[in-house]
Order: sequence, then C-alpha cells, then structure tokens
Amino acid sequence: MDKLWLIPTFPLLGFLLLTLAPLTVGNLPRKLSGLIGAGSIGLAALSTLYVGHDFLNSGEQSFQQVLWQWFETGSLKIGFGLHLDSLSLVMLSVITGVGFLIHVYSTGFMFDDPSFSRFMSYMNLFVAAMVMLVLADNLALLFLGWEGVGLCSYLLIGFWYTDPHNGYCARKAFVVTRVGDTAMAIGLFLLFQEVGTLHINEIMAVSGKQWSTGDSTITLIAFLLLGGAVGKSAQLPLQTWLPDAMAGPTPISALIHAATMVTAGVYLIARTHPLFILAPDALMAVAIVGAATLLVAGFTALTQSDIKRILAYSTVSQIGYMFLALGVGAWSGAIFHLMTHAFFKALLFLGAGTIIMSLHHEHDIFKMGGMRKKLPLAFLCFIVGSAALVALPLTSGYYSKHDIMLYAWALPDAGPGLWAVALLGALLTAIYTFRLVFVVFFGPVSKHHADATEVRSISMALPLLVLCVLALSGGYWALHLGSVLPAGEHPHVPGLVNGLTNAVPLLGIAIAYLYFGSRKLSVEKLMALPMAKNLHSFWRSGWGMDQLYSNLLVKPWILIARINHSDIVDHFYSVIALINQLIHELLSKTQNGKLRWYTSSLAIGTVLLLGFGLWT
Repeated sequence: MDKLWLIPTFPLLGFLLLTLAPLTVGNLPRKLSGLIGAGSIGLAALSTLYVGHDFLNSGEQSFQQVLWQWFETGSLKIGFGLHLDSLSLVMLSVITGVGFLIHVYSTGFMFDDPSFSRFMSYMNLFVAAMVMLVLADNLALLFLGWEGVGLCSYLLIGFWYTDPHNGYCARKAFVVTRVGDTAMAIGLFLLFQEVGTLHINEIMAVSGKQWSTGDSTITLIAFLLLGGAVGKSAQLPLQTWLPDAMAGPTPISALIHAATMVTAGVYLIARTHPLFILAPDALMAVAIVGAATLLVAGFTALTQSDIKRILAYSTVSQIGYMFLALGVGAWSGAIFHLMTHAFFKALLFLGAGTIIMSLHHEHDIFKMGGMRKKLPLAFLCFIVGSAALVALPLTSGYYSKHDIMLYAWALPDAGPGLWAVALLGALLTAIYTFRLVFVVFFGPVSKHHADATEVRSISMALPLLVLCVLALSGGYWALHLGSVLPAGEHPHVPGLVNGLTNAVPLLGIAIAYLYFGSRKLSVEKLMALPMAKNLHSFWRSGWGMDQLYSNLLVKPWILIARINHSDIVDHFYSVIALINQLIHELLSKTQNGKLRWYTSSLAIGTVLLLGFGLWT
C-alpha cells in the first residue's frame, strides 16, 4: 500500500512529458504521444490493482500516506496526504480502469487530429486531478483536485477552439460550475471556522459531538456542500452546462461528462455523509434534487435528435438517481450505480463515437437509420449499453438501479412519492433509449449514409468489447460493495412494488417499439394533439432553463456592459487625476524663482499658521 502515491504520479508524469517535450525536443511522433498518454493511465490502473489487492488483504479499514507538508498558517496545517478506503478504492478503479479504456480508444479516434498530443496531455492532467480528488485526506486538497478537473473540462470542451461555438460551450461550463464551487468554498470556510481543521477524518470524528441533529450551522454547511455537488454533477438548477459540453470530442464526453468528473458531486456527498446525516433537511433536499433532475432530464431526452445530447441528458438523469439514493440513505447503492453507470455510459458514448466517425461526423439520429448491418460493432455496443441503462434483469444497471428504487419506497413519509418519480424516470429512460436504438439501427436506411462503412481499429474495438463485458457482468460485484459505506438493513417492500419496478422498463421498451420500431403508433398523430407541439418545444429547450438564465442574468449583464462601454467607473478616477493636475499647475506657478515672492510667502504662511494656532 505504500505505493499509493504512484497512482496520481503516472498520469501527472504523462501530462508533463506530453506538454514539455514539444518545447524541448520538438513535436513527438503521434504513436509515441499515444503510448505515453494511454500508457501512463495503464500504469496507474495496474498500480490501483496492486494497491487494492494489498488493501483488501490487509483487513484494515483505511490507509493514510502523507507525502509532504503543503502549507501551514496559524492553526491550519494542510499536507499532501492520501487516504485509501473502500470508497476511494471503488472510485480509483473506475477512474483508472475505465479511463485507460477510453485513452486506448482515443488513440484511434483522435489519431488524425493535428493536436493529438495536446489532447492526450489534457486527458492525463484530468486523470491526475480526479485521482487527487478522491484520494485527498483533507478538503483543501480535495478542492484542488475539484478545481483541477473543472479546468480540464474547460480545456477539453473547447478543444476545437477555432469554432466559436465550442469556446462558448467551454465558458458556459466553466461559469456555471463556478457557482457551485463558490458555495462549496464557503462551506469549507465555515467548517474550518467551526472545527478548526479540514482533515476529513477529524471532521467526521468530531461532527457528532460538535453539532446535534438538525443544528442550523451543520444544516447550512451541508446545503453549501450540496451546492458544490449540484454544480459539478449537473443537477437542478445547474444542469444546463452538461448538454452543451458535448461540443468536445466524444472520448471527452465518455470520460469526463459520463464516467468520472460529473460523479464528483456524488463522491463528495458520500465522503461527507456523516455531516448530511446530522442535517436531515439537507439530506431530504439531496433526494428531492435527484428526483426532480432525473424527471426533467428524462423528458428532455425524449425530444432530442442529436445522439450525444440524448446521452448527455441521460447522464444528468442517471446522476439524479445517484442523488436520490444518497438522499434516502442508500449510500452503497449510490456508489454502486456510479460504478455501473461508468461502464454502460462510457460504452454508449464510445459506441456513439464510432457511429459519428463512420457517418462522417453525423449527429442527427434521424439522418441515420438501418445501421445494424452496416455498423455491427456499434449495434452490439448499443444493445448491451441500452439494456444496462434501462436496467433489464441480469445487466449491471439492473442491480444498482433496482436497489435504489426499493430504498426510495422504504423511506418514511416521502418514500412512495420518491419511488413513483423514480419509476416514471425508469419508464422515460426505456422510451428515449430504445427510441434511439430503433431509429438508428432499425429505421429506414437513410439516403444520406446508404454507403456507410464502420470505422474500426483494434484500439477502438477492444475497449468497446471490454466495456460490453463490464456493462453485462458488473452487477455481480454488488456483493463486494457492502463495506463501502454503511448500507443499513435491506428494505422489505411489497411484491407489487417489486414487480412494478421490474416491469416498467419493459413497458417503456414496448412503447418505444410501437412508435419507433414497428411504427404501429404514429408520432405525427401524437404531435397533432392539443398542446403536444408546445410541450415538445418546451422539453426540447431543456424546460426553458437556458432562456430563463439568459433573461435573468446574461441579458441584464450584457446591457450593463453596453451602458458602461466607455467605463463610467473610470471617469471618477479621471476626475481625481484632473483635479490633481490642476492643483499641480497652480502650485507650479508659485515656483517663479523670485526671492521676494518666496520671502513674502514664508512670512504670510507663518502669520496664518500662528493665527490658526491662537484661534484653535
């Protein structure tokens, strides 16, 4: 376990090599850049296996490794300390394991890009920051990793920066997530003010003694931490940035915006769950935010035509399930769904990348059609990934999502309501997922791509096949996650509830088949119903959230900027400078070089000073 420090070191070294080499020895050959980029993550994955094996065999609950002191000021002492336990081990396995597969896929997908080396360096930096986030033994170091992944997200969303739209999407993601990050930073300040430390274990140890359940201070801190989690994990009301993040290359969508970074908020709440247990109002807010988000994102995904945006809204919805799980106390269930989601959503995004590349960068699903024979590997990926996403039995998604919904039912008072929302979300998930499958793979062959051929290389095909296996078999790992977080007693629910939870995904697939597979039901007739068109437009716009923020925040700010285009505030300082200049000119006239004038001035000044002194 003493080799724990190697896990963040390998990706960081890969980043430094790929960044500094062009400045010293010139541009690296692309194959070498790919080897460094993917190889560094492969070494990190092997280090995770080695350390994880030692940790699980040691029988210890946790392991600490302090590398060096970062800074010390007053009573605040922050070191570069690493903390390994079951929770961080699961996260490390996802980050380095799935991350390695996506890096390998990227060596094929991005190989022809002129900035391939820069792309791999950003990817390595992201993995290093994400690993530091989950291994940090204190909240200051965690926040460093937190901001690091935010920076990498900005760099990678805007990777193709020559397109102004990509730059806009990158800035949007950066600004929106900063709102949550600000709330989180304030929460950390309050924590330090209250307990005098930012070391996670020390905070969790004293929290039960420091505050009673429902105390206003701990409730405020929990809500502020929730604000940070909401921003990073794209939950209501800060979910608007994630669909636009699809402007980045598809491997980025798979790694950052599906499998790892967007789950950082889930990890934060899980890591600090003793604080949320002391704040029942904040914990219920976590569940409500998750439930509302999974529903809003599910309806929005139903109306999208861009293949990556459908998957993006699906990601927002599935993270909503994770928040719901955290809010109802299914701690292990949330982390388990985080892990299985990483498998099948990375598979779906990379499969989408294969489709997009094979169809000459086509994103519109209604310009595809009939691709099951032309793109057999992508078809396999989508069948397996979609089955796991909608939680069909025996897939990885079934074990994790089913568990969450049963815990939601068992929650006192609010349980049945939250379960009903989750059930409706499961129905929507099945409909929009298999809508995509039926349109792309079973619909009429599009005239736009009648001659399509699958772009396939070993570096792209092998990761997809491995992810297929993980998406199918990952559910069997549930038995080994009981020690990740306190799971509590498994809920007992009525047989009808259990049956409905299992049956609803099948109902959703049937609905999708009737409308988009067999076409026995007409979408056109459905859209002809009163209000259907307006409702479709409203959902397609993301429930008008972007327009709302534009009207409330963006447009007023632009108006102020236009009014102040000549920098009105600067005029105030210009007047001060002008007054000083005038005074200087007046005083300079007194320096005329005449002795009589100086003597008279001295005498008059002396009289005035004496007079003032006598008067006061």
